[in-house]
Amino acid sequence: APPCTPRMRVLWLCIVAWLGGAAGFRAPAGRSAVLVARHVAQARVQMVGEGVAKFIDLDGSAVRVAIVTARWNEDITTALVSGCRKTLTELKVPAENIFETSVPGSFELPLATRLLALSGTCDVIVAIGCLIDGETTHFDVISNAVAKGLMDVGLQTATPVVFGVLTCNTHEQAVARSHGGHNHGIDWAKTAVEMALLRASALGKFKQGKMGFSAGQPVGEAGVSPDPVSPSKPGKVGFF
Repeated sequence: APPCTPRMRVLWLCIVAWLGGAAGFRAPAGRSAVLVARHVAQARVQMVGEGVAKFIDLDGSAVRVAIVTARWNEDITTALVSGCRKTLTELKVPAENIFETSVPGSFELPLATRLLALSGTCDVIVAIGCLIDGETTHFDVISNAVAKGLMDVGLQTATPVVFGVLTCNTHEQAVARSHGGHNHGIDWAKTAVEMALLRASALGKFKQGKMGFSAGQPVGEAGVSPDPVSPSKPGKVGFF
């Protein structure tokens, strides 16, 4: 039988409590609530470090990485960017090959990411943000829109986009994933380098140029063209 994870234990306790209530049975006063609360707490602690990917040895010395950061919940995103940048340096990505810019909030990440991808000046983009649930459906609307938007940018431009947006229920969960516990920016940096190398292997190597929005070069000349089928075709912007 598969191991019983903290999340599964919480689910089973909730099911048992619900069935017991439906059948007219009640546990001793406060007993079910205490058990559920205890297992939820254990699950939250263990889940901070669970699911961390194992990475191969990476050499990012020839990789160009763009980091786009949302300034909303800046105390969280600043720590995530710091962890990402530090890890990129450890993976031998030169400082001049790391381009950083910011946008007001996570909803603006997909457009900024797409503009960078179309510039042809980066091999991979890390989109960093932090969304924390509130009293309205705003959290769900923004979370889904941002995730879909960032995925579309990667698929449409053949430029890997790393989803670095925390979607947390509480501010404490966001802190645990940025300041304490495990800084997810570390994993996003490793993912970025690995995906950039995968892309280079698939599309071939292209000459590098100045990074950023003001590169001043036609799309397709400084890096990989947004047209992955014809990477040597100059000047094509968008999808025709």
